[in-house]
Amino acid sequence: MSTPPTSKIPVKKSSNPIPNKERIKMPRQHMPEALPQVRNKQFTEVNLGYSAELARQEALRCIECAKPSCTKDCPVGVKVKEFVQLIVDGDFMGAAAKIREDNVLPAITGRVCPQEDHCEGACLLCNKGESLGIGYLERFVADYEQQHFDVTKIVKAPPTGKKVAIVGSGPSGLTAAGDLVQKGHQVHVFEALHEVGGVLVYGIPEFRLPKKIIREQVDIMRAMGVEFETDVVVGRTVTIDELMEEEGYDAVFIGTGAGLPQFMGIPGEHLNGVYSANEFLTRINLMHAYEFPKFDEPMVDFRGKNVAVIGGGNTALDAIRSSLRLGAGHAFILYRRSEAEMPARIEEVKHAKEEGVEFQVLAAPLEFLDDGKGWLRAARCQKMELGEPDASGRRRPVPIVGSEYEIPLAVAIMAIGTTANPIIQTTTPGLATTKKGYIQADDTTQKTSRHGVFAGGDIVTGGATVILAMGAGRRAAKSIHEYLTSGEW
Repeated sequence: MSTPPTSKIPVKKSSNPIPNKERIKMPRQHMPEALPQVRNKQFTEVNLGYSAELARQEALRCIECAKPSCTKDCPVGVKVKEFVQLIVDGDFMGAAAKIREDNVLPAITGRVCPQEDHCEGACLLCNKGESLGIGYLERFVADYEQQHFDVTKIVKAPPTGKKVAIVGSGPSGLTAAGDLVQKGHQVHVFEALHEVGGVLVYGIPEFRLPKKIIREQVDIMRAMGVEFETDVVVGRTVTIDELMEEEGYDAVFIGTGAGLPQFMGIPGEHLNGVYSANEFLTRINLMHAYEFPKFDEPMVDFRGKNVAVIGGGNTALDAIRSSLRLGAGHAFILYRRSEAEMPARIEEVKHAKEEGVEFQVLAAPLEFLDDGKGWLRAARCQKMELGEPDASGRRRPVPIVGSEYEIPLAVAIMAIGTTANPIIQTTTPGLATTKKGYIQADDTTQKTSRHGVFAGGDIVTGGATVILAMGAGRRAAKSIHEYLTSGEW
């Protein structure tokens, strides 16, 4: 890092030599990818990243809006126009530092943020063609920064003497920690599992977000002064009250996510071979199934067999694509709506199809069938049609009478969402929750009903994206800093 995280990087007047009218006509530079027939057998990264030449060529497409809507639509407020100008100038370290003014995890968001729903979706180039490749550019400069990182160049902020506990090391917790340490507060992150990163580590497969990238980003945060402690289940190992009353923390941020898996409540979900996506992906990611045969295979052996994932989000696609890499002979997605209603990223659907995943849309399981020995042998399914829109705004799936059919299966993975783990809520008196068990927090300040306690991310909103959780972490850090410096609640 060529500049301290707390500094502001000045941006010179644009040196883009191409007139705006010509920039609009320039084609988007697409990300190089590993070949589908190769990548579907291994866990190495699918997207290969921009070269410096591709990055500068893509950056030249930016039309430098007077009021950049891309920044306005970014949940963490990254100054897109400014960091892209620095890429045009060839100042890649400056571009990375500019991003870090608002985003402490750029190598992660450059890979897994749904930019099409935020900054890229708001890009004015969409009016004439494809948006600027903001996510690809962010990933490029973050990776460039890591290659040239010099820990000795980090300048820490003067200490304030205030201590903040961060519960959970997922995207909201890491973001809050990064912002607070840059204000000079002493920040200690508690993680329940044995590796830092939360859902970034256990929930996203290696081929989308390599563990090495997460560890490198965490190491930067350590160099900034953030302390991490693993294998601490707050609510069991230590309570929120004990952190504040006995260990002297001035504020606490709860960012534990929503990791309690949901099931459909249909017959046969108890059978061997039926997993939640949480368990399936956690086994792969934290028990190193992605490094088989170097590590023992921590899954039932389904090589050459049929595997189905029920669901249509990014987690569903992560699970089914992982099953291919573990040797599944035939991999299905079962989704009760049409492909148009799938919440998964378009890029992930494209990659899954290229790798050989079969999409059975407008279909839902009614029952999982037993082989007589307690193992899954098949799913009895029913075809659906779309009716009127429901509360989500998507057309409601309606069963078609008499359309039942069976699919032989060795493994079924449920990826239909998660709910809040209740450990902290049930061990923290006076902490208000919703009817669904999520923590109540103010939308702007992330304050909870408990004095000095803040919360954000999926534990407040329910399952959402990495970048939305990071946005909550930033808002919480701002509020915590104001609280610690003013003393006002």
